[in-house]
Amino acid sequence: MQSLAIKGGALPSAHGKDPVSPSVGIGFKPVHYDAILKTKTGIDWLEVHPENYMSPGGPFMAHLEIMAERYPISLHAVGLSPGSPDPVDAVHLERLKALVDRFQPALVSDHLAWSRESDVFLPDLLPVPYTKEALNAVCDNVSHIQDVLGRQILIENPSSYLRPQGEEIDEVAFLIALAEQTGCGILFDVNNLYVSSENTGLDMAAYLAALSPEIIGEIHLAGHKRETSSGGDILIDDHGSKVRQAVWDLYSRAIERLGPVPTLIEWDTDIPELEVLVSEAAKARAIIEQSILERGNEHAA
Repeated sequence: MQSLAIKGGALPSAHGKDPVSPSVGIGFKPVHYDAILKTKTGIDWLEVHPENYMSPGGPFMAHLEIMAERYPISLHAVGLSPGSPDPVDAVHLERLKALVDRFQPALVSDHLAWSRESDVFLPDLLPVPYTKEALNAVCDNVSHIQDVLGRQILIENPSSYLRPQGEEIDEVAFLIALAEQTGCGILFDVNNLYVSSENTGLDMAAYLAALSPEIIGEIHLAGHKRETSSGGDILIDDHGSKVRQAVWDLYSRAIERLGPVPTLIEWDTDIPELEVLVSEAAKARAIIEQSILERGNEHAA
């Protein structure tokens, strides 16, 4: 992924000092610390939620320091609230900047969502209205985040459970406009797209076709669950199981379209043994390697 020109010049690539493409990472969980120390292969990089490391010192920070000596690190934030109409919380952003300066992560990202209104912080990622007014607010927040951090960030597409009311711009056009206006990249969550498509009828093929490889800095893969109620079935993006076959199929199409994008296996609930995550990462890596081989054969022909 190349640096993208924005107001005030170009920001460093999202890949930072340690390029992680093409490769596959996993989310780092403290329960896996000892197992990762004993692991020789199968992990290319690690992703953490920076909100878990904003207090100086302590065993968690010590563990992250050791992991950062062995692997490129990605910081995947959940608390910046870039989708809020309010400016980004200055204290939270400064704490993130301290981590960015300390660890020089390969990737930094957050979500197309909001979780704060004024001084009220909410424990969830809430949907952004796809309006021109909201786009302007998100652009302002993302630009400010990048100015403070001095680097490009990635913004992740959400999982959706209802069709938004008063939509003026469709989701993928919103994300593309955000990238064009701020120079940010897009973190393409394949499972989120699949969940949104099943829940709301979002056109996966059109969505994928609209994405440009140049703005995609990372891909996420995760499991989801199906819940049934009197109103029908709904898919929940719970990050608590293996990647479903339908999502693997969509991922293969995404890699064919977008190229060998750095890919993360997310698993945040019902955490399994490390070997399960490494096995899922191997599946993603095989798809990337097969795509590279096929592209090479096409060029040779």
